[in-house]
Amino acid sequence: MVRFSVLDPWTDPRGGEIERVRIDNGILALEVISLGGIIRALWTPDKHGERANIVLGCDSAEDYLTQSAHLGAIAGRFANRIANGKMHFQGQDYQLDVNQATNCLHGGREGFNRKNWHLGQLPDGVRLTLMSPDGDMGFPGNCTVQLDYRLAGNNLYVEILASVDKACPVSLTQHSYFNLDGSETNHEHLMQIDAKRYLTMNDVSVPTGIAETTGSIFDLSQPIRLGDKLHAAELASTRGYDHCYMMNDSDGSLARFGCLSSPVSGRAMTVYTNQPSVQLYCANFLDGTVGRNQQVLNQHHGVCLEPQMLPDSPNQGERFGDDVWLVPGKVYHHISRYQFDADA
Repeated sequence: MVRFSVLDPWTDPRGGEIERVRIDNGILALEVISLGGIIRALWTPDKHGERANIVLGCDSAEDYLTQSAHLGAIAGRFANRIANGKMHFQGQDYQLDVNQATNCLHGGREGFNRKNWHLGQLPDGVRLTLMSPDGDMGFPGNCTVQLDYRLAGNNLYVEILASVDKACPVSLTQHSYFNLDGSETNHEHLMQIDAKRYLTMNDVSVPTGIAETTGSIFDLSQPIRLGDKLHAAELASTRGYDHCYMMNDSDGSLARFGCLSSPVSGRAMTVYTNQPSVQLYCANFLDGTVGRNQQVLNQHHGVCLEPQMLPDSPNQGERFGDDVWLVPGKVYHHISRYQFDADA
């Protein structure tokens, strides 16, 4: 039984209201807002059975609209980077919004994280819908999106469907910053990843190739304490992990990516996804962002695990294939499962 509570709405400084709801199945609880499809709070039990919020968030619509960290939001129309904000497909050139170095990042300056979605109720969660118009941030075609957050036992399901009326690359991801123990850094967190390949990058984080993790700092097949690795010389240019891992078997079914855990709280989060890759981002550039209770967040204050299509894949068909281009009549389908456990 999932209890559904409507919370007082927020005023959107751009006009209108931001809806807020809470869902609770007795094990997990979730606060979702219509702005950006944002997960504002996610309560899970620790090793003592005490529930606490494990995601970073803000106090108001104004604070969410001021920050550029995509706290808890859906990133889109295309998650991660598209080089030079340019795409070419079937004889057509497209210029997208450039908002990070020379790239279009997470869909541009006014991406899905800043849209006010329509919010509705499901028996076991919430459904949000959005229509992104033709030309939105330079992307072709009208794009219709359906986003479901559902609770089942100790699992949070994130399922996203999208369709277009012109060929367009679509890649949507949930961009929550997880902090499993309430501390001010992620340094005591342990990260374990099943993936055996990652993407090498240039100096603006555009993929340049595919490499094996074996024998490198990117080999996280065994759990590593993040604080032991984030300041390594190999990660200096990105100030920590901000790298895309390729799933071992990407056949469209749910597969295990890895597990983030905290010995401090006893919480563990295992992520499963049907997406071909997952970005590991350790909040390397979060410092100075204003979070909940007006707390100024730190570098490495959380960990993002972002299931997605491969970054810059619209421009790298020879390397990654053309599957990323969604065409009319086809449906984009993203499903990820976040399983929360706690050591007794």
